[in-house]
Amino acid sequence: MSATAFILFLAIVALTLVITYFAAKQTKTANEFYTAGGGLTGIQNGLAIAGDYMSAASFLGIAGMIALNGFDGFFYSIGFLVAYLVVLYIVAEPLRNLGKFTMADMIASRFKQKKIRGVAALNTITISTFYMIAQLVGAGALIKLLLGIDYTLAVCIVGVLMTIYVVFGGMIATSWVQIIKAVLLMAGTLIISIIVFSKFGFSLTNMFEQMKTATPLGADFLNPGNKYKVPLETLSLNLALVLGTAGLPHILIRFYTVKDAKTARKSVISATWIIGILYIMTVFLGFGAAAFVGFENILAADKAGNMAAPLLAQALGGDFLFAFVSAIAFATILAVVTGLVLSAASAFAHDIYSQIIRKGAATEKEQMIAARWASIGVSVLSILLAVFAQSLNVAFLVSLAFAVAASANLPLIIFTVFWKRFNAAGALAGSLTGLLSALILVSISPSVWDPAGNAIFVGEPLIPLSNPGIISIPLGFLGAYLGTILSSKTPDQEAFAEIQVKAHTGIHMDQS
Repeated sequence: MSATAFILFLAIVALTLVITYFAAKQTKTANEFYTAGGGLTGIQNGLAIAGDYMSAASFLGIAGMIALNGFDGFFYSIGFLVAYLVVLYIVAEPLRNLGKFTMADMIASRFKQKKIRGVAALNTITISTFYMIAQLVGAGALIKLLLGIDYTLAVCIVGVLMTIYVVFGGMIATSWVQIIKAVLLMAGTLIISIIVFSKFGFSLTNMFEQMKTATPLGADFLNPGNKYKVPLETLSLNLALVLGTAGLPHILIRFYTVKDAKTARKSVISATWIIGILYIMTVFLGFGAAAFVGFENILAADKAGNMAAPLLAQALGGDFLFAFVSAIAFATILAVVTGLVLSAASAFAHDIYSQIIRKGAATEKEQMIAARWASIGVSVLSILLAVFAQSLNVAFLVSLAFAVAASANLPLIIFTVFWKRFNAAGALAGSLTGLLSALILVSISPSVWDPAGNAIFVGEPLIPLSNPGIISIPLGFLGAYLGTILSSKTPDQEAFAEIQVKAHTGIHMDQS
């Protein structure tokens, strides 16, 4: 066990616990617990969104994916970044103007039925759990490599920490952990990228030329088709990545932490710049790992490639840079999982417990107690699932969460705001069709079944697509469309007109 690494890990944990301690003193109401009282500025929330979004998939998963698969790994960087255009132009403003605490609030502003709110909350919990598994897998592999701790124990340690942050600090603690993590991550990635670039003489041409012979893939390293050999598979992945962000619960709830839609837009613009710069630098991380660490060493440390970035840091700067980068990666995971736990807990406490079970009569104290118990439950479930997903690449696991989000949530959000005829039957049909089709397709795909034992179970998959997005996303929209036109219910036109005004102007909100 590296003493330097252990000290840096303790410093990260101590810093986040101090933040949680002070945040707990400010978290007295449900509004503060769920949304930090809506008091973040555009830049603060932009950093927090970036901190939420730049997950283990971004730092660990994409670096490994590029190192092992070349150009195909860069699809993740492109998809994750372009997704923010969908968020900026379609989702951010209506969501902030129509909701209060959760995505289900936005849907309920048009459809008052409890079953629709319940389905929206179920989507949130499912997607958050999928995403959280990826972060915990990355955490387990990282701590196992750095400190020599057993993978299962490492996952449990992270699970306990993330639960503490949410239970005691709520959104205030979560936001500041994410902001600090975003700054640390950008700094660490920039340092490694500059060192890697210097190794290639600060010449992009030289870098690309050398990469043609630096890996067993040869010149094919710079071409698509190394991992995704079927074009349909590539299209399915990118469709899920580009559309999935607009349905991710832990990103959507961040728009409730600012005072108005204008600030929400500023948040997205700030986040897009930060995220864009990071994803450009993933090229240097992936290329550097392939060239200076090597295929065999990356696979020996973790067969999914998740340790490529920390190993690159060690190759370039020795044990101190290795420990520093690993500590940043640990902070990255802690920040993201707290946002995920909070989004899932909010969905349960606010939507299911308060609005459905208690019919809106729950006190703030009761809501916060429910949210805290829900945080514990979500954490335990995610830890158990992460133990069985150790062999999977974290970027890949996140792409599955994106597919579920784009299939189940995006049709609901878009049709609620923009389709006049959309009704409650369509909302239920679309959401459930998208959710169930994505989950079923994943369960029979190569993500779960592999003859060589490189997935969760050994066996032949029933479909060839690792990511179900190209099937499940259209099915979600189709389910919403058919559910609407085949229903005998007439939509409330006055309610839609009111939604349109509120969504695009925010005129009903207190702007003081």
